[in-house]
Amino acid sequence: MTSPRTNLERLFAPTSLAVVGASASPAKAGYQAMSALESFAGEVFAINPKAEAVLGRQAFPSLRALPRPVDLVLFAVPAASCVAAVREAIDTGCGSGLIVSGGFSESGPEGVEMEAELGRLCRQAGFRLLGPNTAGFLNTELSLTASFLPSAGLVPAGHVAVVAQSAGINLTVSFLLAKLGYGVSCAVGLGNAVDVGAADVLEFVANQPQTRAIALHLEGIRDGRRLYETLLRVTRKKPVVAFTVGKSDIGEFAHSHTGNLIGSYTLRQSALEQAGAVLVDSTEELAMAAAALSLRRLPAKLDPGIGVVTAQAGAGLAILDLLKSKGISVPAVTRATEQRIARLLPPMTYQKNPVDTGRPGPHFAEVVAALAEDDNIDAVITYALSEPAALRPAESLPAVQRAVAKPILFGTVGPREEVEATAAALTAEGFFVARSPEELARAACALARDAALRARVSRTPAHHAELLALHVPELPDEDSAKQLLASLGIAVPRRVVCSSRGAAHEALRHLQLPVVAKILAAEIAHKTEVGGVCLNIRDGAALDDALVRLDAIHVGAAPRRYLIEEMAPSGLELIVSATRDGSFGPTVMVGLGGIHAEVLRDTATRLAPLSLSSAHEMLEELRAFPLLNGWRGGPKLDHDAVARCILGLANLLCQEPIVQELEINPLRVYPSGVLALDALLIVKRDDST
Repeated sequence: MTSPRTNLERLFAPTSLAVVGASASPAKAGYQAMSALESFAGEVFAINPKAEAVLGRQAFPSLRALPRPVDLVLFAVPAASCVAAVREAIDTGCGSGLIVSGGFSESGPEGVEMEAELGRLCRQAGFRLLGPNTAGFLNTELSLTASFLPSAGLVPAGHVAVVAQSAGINLTVSFLLAKLGYGVSCAVGLGNAVDVGAADVLEFVANQPQTRAIALHLEGIRDGRRLYETLLRVTRKKPVVAFTVGKSDIGEFAHSHTGNLIGSYTLRQSALEQAGAVLVDSTEELAMAAAALSLRRLPAKLDPGIGVVTAQAGAGLAILDLLKSKGISVPAVTRATEQRIARLLPPMTYQKNPVDTGRPGPHFAEVVAALAEDDNIDAVITYALSEPAALRPAESLPAVQRAVAKPILFGTVGPREEVEATAAALTAEGFFVARSPEELARAACALARDAALRARVSRTPAHHAELLALHVPELPDEDSAKQLLASLGIAVPRRVVCSSRGAAHEALRHLQLPVVAKILAAEIAHKTEVGGVCLNIRDGAALDDALVRLDAIHVGAAPRRYLIEEMAPSGLELIVSATRDGSFGPTVMVGLGGIHAEVLRDTATRLAPLSLSSAHEMLEELRAFPLLNGWRGGPKLDHDAVARCILGLANLLCQEPIVQELEINPLRVYPSGVLALDALLIVKRDDST
């Protein structure tokens, strides 16, 4: 039996294949699949027990009747026949398969069971299966269209690999790339992904010499941690642009409201970006960004600088606004560069960065060169309306790009014939050519984000920091959760656990006033929701009133207990939590906390392990970050203490599999230090299933 890795090569780069369900009827998928294979130079066998030939190729009654096993089998038969057909392919030594049929897990319980059986067969045999419910894939290097859509073979060869969960999106992005003047190296629709998933295909295309950039589309992710770890490796070698859907779906809630705050879409986006993938919001932007990155990739740099040259001020303002809104740096150039540009342009033009040439004149290309040669600039984008009498960019800009060895992106609009001729000539020279100011700016954003993310990925730790031996309680309450926090070095208020009213009054005499009285019960996750927190207690009478209110709360059969705790000084309140996600594993989140947490949803998320610098970046992502940074004369709060708290919770979940979630809400932040005012710990007990 060949290995799963070898069989993955046999799937996407076969030398021989067979179509089970090959047909001479144009209405059937088996006919379309055979038609699509006309340009493939390898062996193609038709499997049809009722025909002697299909589309000029000899037909065989079964896979067993073939003269030798094939690398790839295309199954164009109904869902109910697929399990037996795949079993026959495995028994006869075939390496891989592709099921175009629907009617599996998307159709109901019977389809779920058939799909599960396909998965079991593949795992046992090392057989690699694409689909079911997929339109197939393209490998343009082999002129292979393994699909029931022959028109997919019209997509030209190129350097972008498309990996899409949806077969329709796979071909949509492929045709969009063709429309832009680019092609694909490989384009794969995953379908239901019973065996071959996104991580498998990413590994394959990352090792294709002809692939220079990858366009990734996802809907849902079954094994998020594996995909994340695969992307960490892949993005170090080749740029990945990702488009995901599901903004309105936050998935299943976790046991606490942290699950509400870390929705599945948010977590998916955070994980992809943390792994180095450039995120986009549409199929058009996916194709455009992947095309731009297939031409040139900037060196890894946390804050790359973009230079802008425009022949029209209005377009330049639109470009600058979009770049700034995305956090892309448009840095000042050196004094020497300003002086050089001033010698090339007439007075009254804007001669810094961006540069407005005031119409494309004879020195336009020299201005671009001056900006590109500035040490503060990593790439230049330039825009000019099509005016062949004033500017012929295909004649002047290629020499500039060769001289400076930095990406130069060009955008133009005008009469179709003029624009298409310019675009074709520049594309042949390795330029990305945009058809609008916004498209030009978004392409530059993709280059800059890829460089910045790659610099961040290089700092991602492979393993979490080992913590000291910790005691994780099996039936945690707020007090034991705070003991765990203290062992992580996170400050908590002074407090006393009391099992009677007398003990509560004794605690009042030893704690600094005022205090807060809380109901203490493992089964009450959010005490404020049941009236289980009484604030600002300064004397015995106020404590008695508080205990009466707490005694009215039902706490089950466990003995009634109270937590008497010193009240903390006022400060900014954050929420920090670590959660074990079913797909992505240990994750951490920070956001504006207290009563505003679920309303404002101002959060940042990462997968663990992570570095201290990544924890600081999470804080900087928050809309509330200015409040931490001395907003309007306020005190600058202790960023580092919050970052260390995030890191501590992340490392805890990586080290202690029993911990499912640990939430601090609120974490009060001061100019020096933090204080965890409330803590919720959820563990997986021995009797959990």
